[in-house]
Amino acid sequence: MTIDSVRGAPDTTELAEPELVQLLTPEGERVEHPDYPLDLSAEEVRDLYRDLVIVRRIDLEAVALTRQGELGIWASLLGQEAAQIGSGRALSEHDMVFPTYREHGVAWCRGVEPLKLLGLFRGVSHGGWDPGEHGFHLYTIVIGSQTLHATGYAMGVQRDGVLGTPSAGATIAYFGDGATSQGDVNESFVFASVFNVPIVFFCQNNQWAISEPIERQTRIPLYKRAKGFGFPGLRVDGNDVFACLAVTRKALENARTGQGPTLIEAFTYRMGAHTTTDDPTRYRLKAEEEAWKLKDPIERVKAYLVRNDMADAGFFDKVEDEAKQLAREVREGCLSMPDPEPLSMFDHVYADRHPLMTEEQEQFAAYLASFEEEAK
Repeated sequence: MTIDSVRGAPDTTELAEPELVQLLTPEGERVEHPDYPLDLSAEEVRDLYRDLVIVRRIDLEAVALTRQGELGIWASLLGQEAAQIGSGRALSEHDMVFPTYREHGVAWCRGVEPLKLLGLFRGVSHGGWDPGEHGFHLYTIVIGSQTLHATGYAMGVQRDGVLGTPSAGATIAYFGDGATSQGDVNESFVFASVFNVPIVFFCQNNQWAISEPIERQTRIPLYKRAKGFGFPGLRVDGNDVFACLAVTRKALENARTGQGPTLIEAFTYRMGAHTTTDDPTRYRLKAEEEAWKLKDPIERVKAYLVRNDMADAGFFDKVEDEAKQLAREVREGCLSMPDPEPLSMFDHVYADRHPLMTEEQEQFAAYLASFEEEAK
């Protein structure tokens, strides 16, 4: 008896090609969707293009800094810019974001300085920004745990009784396809559904959980999991910034008005390595990457702008120059960051001094002092 015969044949209706919400084709052609109307001015489209180019340039600079030993590690967003900028620009000032460690584009949309992100990966800060000021929580390294934090935060908003008012804020939790196999994520779905929590679960399905392909995570499209928990889910073209904006905007509005959670699966691709410690050539084919290059999120917006006479060569040159200048500032700022004192790692472990922590700090101080003694 085989494993397949035990578990039964898959439901072919579930495995059929799912509907993909798309408003801008890879060729830059605008298409309409009855459920997600989107009316953007030429200036708004140019702003989205600028966002996409700038966050990619920041990302590439951070990768280069890591290769040169200036950052300890970096999780690249290359290929996922549209999913992050589209959803990030859908947020209102009262919304709260709970990111993973890759949402550099969303951080840009929330006004977090790029150097604050680099400080974390350089090891000179534990976060560096005020979540309350930016509506953007600190990066979460533990896979999936931020979905529980986000759900609890959203339940607090719900109990404040502000839903449906101008001051109402929704919560959005970002995670990847690999995180959907974590218990924390599924527990978050249970609480969000049962309590009709004002939250959007935004899954960037970039096809790979480090070296594990999506086929190892699920037998059905990820967005269909929401149905089993009792709330709506949908799949959007994660390389289409228009579609990501429209879909997220509607889901957030539903949350703010008391209509409960939504699961958005942004179908995209991780063009780079999982992090700079990873080598994707060991587990995926070059042909797969080349196929996804044809769906590049920046090139399709550029094609749309050119096709509709919304931008000229001067505009594109100006954006490139701005991105290069920002990259230079990021590099210079990163290299000038002061190294923290080694003993400062003990400063904020507890709110108040702790006897055991004090003892460990004294031991570490003695260890550091021993090197100075040897040098004499």
